[in-house]
Amino acid sequence: MSKTLIVITGPTGVGKTATAITLAQHLHCDIINADSRQIYRGIPICTAAPTAEELAAARHHFVAIKDLEESYSAAQFEGDVMELLPSLWRQGDYAVMCGGSMLYVDAVCRGIDQLPDISPEVRSAVKEKLQTHGLASLVEELERLDPQYASTIDRKNTSRVCHGVEICRQAGVPYSSLRTGMAKQRDFRIVKIALNTDREQLFDRINKRVDRMIEAGLEQEARSVYHLRHLNSLNTVGMKEMFALFDGTMDRDTAIQRIKKNTRVYAKKQLTWYRRDPEITWVTPADACATALDLLSE
Repeated sequence: MSKTLIVITGPTGVGKTATAITLAQHLHCDIINADSRQIYRGIPICTAAPTAEELAAARHHFVAIKDLEESYSAAQFEGDVMELLPSLWRQGDYAVMCGGSMLYVDAVCRGIDQLPDISPEVRSAVKEKLQTHGLASLVEELERLDPQYASTIDRKNTSRVCHGVEICRQAGVPYSSLRTGMAKQRDFRIVKIALNTDREQLFDRINKRVDRMIEAGLEQEARSVYHLRHLNSLNTVGMKEMFALFDGTMDRDTAIQRIKKNTRVYAKKQLTWYRRDPEITWVTPADACATALDLLSE
């Protein structure tokens, strides 16, 4: 395998973007964004999307490519990345994939099961049930259609619940019956590196980043998309708390503190997920590039 995909992942706020840019510059290669929310246009502050300077420092793919109203999935991401890679391989031997969206990273590294495309009719019907009868009604339907899958997911995660119901309705069989868990063989080498630091330092980085987001205009950004708050693309930390502020169910200080707390909770979930992967090499941000280059030389 003469071509190598270097994966830079880890918890939110740990410094993945800076590491990926430094590595891409050293290797003279492109960066593939693997953040499921940075895919969308219009919310760069909330998603901590690469800045104009960062985008200029190294060529990025899959940043701000979709409108908020458009749906996108890990399966689509896998297909799009696999379609892109041959052109990157013609340019050189390396590509860097950077992001902390666990399913997106796994979709490219391991592959994702082939699932039926969801028809507009099915998606619209599920969305209407959600808006009319609430999330609990969809949880109840998922428990009936696929109790196995329902037992494995966070039932407060609207996106996961809706997706499960959509697959069951579209396929006519339980979603879990379509999930093989078999890894696909790739014709390129994959080197996985996860950044991490001690818990106190990571949480401090997260808290300070939220403060910078507020200063940069997160509240104004959220107001600009408030009328679209029903969209799945906006079902994310930062937006949900701001929307609660606008709805009058949370005061401003509480909303900001809740963003920090929920971001820290998400970081812990990311760490738990990635620690299950024996192929990952864990490093501090300061050592990441040197470690990556050492692994490439092996």
